[in-house]
Amino acid sequence: HRDLHSFPTRRSSDLPQVHYNNQPIAVVVAEELHQAQYAASLLKIQYKEESAKLDFIAGFPASYPGSHTGIPGDLSFGDVEGGLRAAKIKIDQIYTTPIQHHNPMEPHATMAQWDGDHLTIHDATQHISGVQKTLSKSFGIPKENVHVVSWFVGGGFGCKGQIWSHVVLAAMAARQVNRPVKLVLDRPQMFGPVGARPETYQHLILGATRDGKLTAIRHEVHAHTSMIEDYLESSAFPTRVMYSCPNVATIHRLVQLNMGTPTYMRAPGVATGTYAVEVAMDELAYELKMDPLQLRLLNYTDVDPHTKIPFTEKHLRECYTRGAERFGWSKRKPEPRSMRDGAQLIGWGMATETYPGKNLPSGAMVRLQPNGRVLVAAGSQEIGTGMYTIMTQITADVLGISPDLIDARLGDTNYPEAPISAGSMSTASVGPAVQQAAMQARAKLLQLAVNDARSPLHGAAVEEADIKDGKIFLRSAPGKSEAFAALMARNGNQPIEAMAQIKPQLNEKEFSCHSFGAIFAEVAVDPDVSMVRTRRVVAVYDVGRVINQKLARSQFTGGIVWGVSLALQEDTAVDPRTGRIMNANLADYHVPVNADIGEIDVSAIDIPDPRLDSLGARGIGEIGITGTGAAIANAIFHATGKRVRDLPITPDKLV
Repeated sequence: HRDLHSFPTRRSSDLPQVHYNNQPIAVVVAEELHQAQYAASLLKIQYKEESAKLDFIAGFPASYPGSHTGIPGDLSFGDVEGGLRAAKIKIDQIYTTPIQHHNPMEPHATMAQWDGDHLTIHDATQHISGVQKTLSKSFGIPKENVHVVSWFVGGGFGCKGQIWSHVVLAAMAARQVNRPVKLVLDRPQMFGPVGARPETYQHLILGATRDGKLTAIRHEVHAHTSMIEDYLESSAFPTRVMYSCPNVATIHRLVQLNMGTPTYMRAPGVATGTYAVEVAMDELAYELKMDPLQLRLLNYTDVDPHTKIPFTEKHLRECYTRGAERFGWSKRKPEPRSMRDGAQLIGWGMATETYPGKNLPSGAMVRLQPNGRVLVAAGSQEIGTGMYTIMTQITADVLGISPDLIDARLGDTNYPEAPISAGSMSTASVGPAVQQAAMQARAKLLQLAVNDARSPLHGAAVEEADIKDGKIFLRSAPGKSEAFAALMARNGNQPIEAMAQIKPQLNEKEFSCHSFGAIFAEVAVDPDVSMVRTRRVVAVYDVGRVINQKLARSQFTGGIVWGVSLALQEDTAVDPRTGRIMNANLADYHVPVNADIGEIDVSAIDIPDPRLDSLGARGIGEIGITGTGAAIANAIFHATGKRVRDLPITPDKLV
């Protein structure tokens, strides 16, 4: 509300350093959006220019090791150099991927309001508890004084998994003006201050016998990070578990650039890493004159190659078999440029997919209401994966009532704490907590029935009672039943509530947990203009128990669509002089539309994995993108005979 020109000029020595282009440096608060925009235009900023580090390759000599979620980036086992010396066939290539930005339809948005030292935040976030804890520390107030709400997130894909500067700035502004403040990033502001998938340069060496058995793998990754903090794109992590190989070295190096800090993006590390590994495997298959699927079967492993412990469950062979049959892989002609449809060059490619299976501690609450309805609540997030549906479905299954009678609530830190909605672990984390809370509530209800002298079930053992369609009954005499609402009405009309806190049950010393899949892709390439179209994709997944077929199909399909984008379109263009993003909008940052996507056929083996969690379910949100980029890249080589190792594969690289 003050005249912006009345603010004193600050000495350059008092000013903080600007580390990247598009870094937030000021917030202007006004009554209306157009007022704020005009006021911001009046700010006169003077900069002292300094040279920036923007050359990724030039930064390699100063690169340094990094870690990802506490796991070291460097890990080796066996004798890699000896394995490479013993190899009769080698593939030694460089594979690169560009910076990519998430671009959810809903941008980052925050509303902040103070009431004394209590802060309420409505935020587009994948982790309400993480926002709560960070703001508690930032403002020096108890965690209980911070209330975070996020009922629906309009797309996140990783960029909304952590708290960014605009959330803290919104809360600071709200405290300064003592009024609620809303801060929404516009589309160009989504490029820089809220993360991206970093650029990677992957040097991959495969050694094999003439029969195709892998003797050694060396996977070295350079990825960029910011000048502010480290983030590692763990592209070589999947290399450690995918194939039977006695000698493996995985190396990661960070290159500091004057760019915004990178962050998790759907299947972080695994999407970029499986691209490199699976294209290299395809190159090895051609060098050996072997079917790419046969090469993978030859190097199949039932145990984790690094730890030598078995997987919790692994049914990748079944994925290969079903996927190949549904795709018609046996009809593939192996020679490049050997398949056509009219003038179009047709290519078939395949790849293996993988993603770690994991979960985190989670809480949940189930409350049977006197009106006959049931409330299930957890401090999780709905990011489009269907958590409301999953919570409802699990509760309905345990209590034996219609989903129509269940009210699912999440996205509020007043509910039991649940982990971040990321890493393909929400169902495996929140689901068992909901299941346990529902079972506890069910037990309390049945105990109340057998203890009530006026109940038809009075005197029976709890084990003899059951619930179906909202009624409690005896298994041996189903006619002896009553609605649980009637039972509760006679007993004080009070709700029956149960809280559950679940910890991961996986014994990581005995079992390694990963999901796997097989993906087959067909592309058509116009030989005159080198335009590529993905005509069809067939994928089969081993992800444990599938809780909801419709939600699973949606997640698999979404991952595959993003894999098409990874292979053919996404590329953040950076001005090498200034670090400014040159395509910071949805017109110039290309992602697929419906016309770019052909037929997608997805299915799952659907065998429960009880060693990970009580539901037997592993996550499915990210595995769909892993391997997809490689399958398309391999199909393009089969169609054209030209191997492109630099994503995205655009027409100019095929001419």
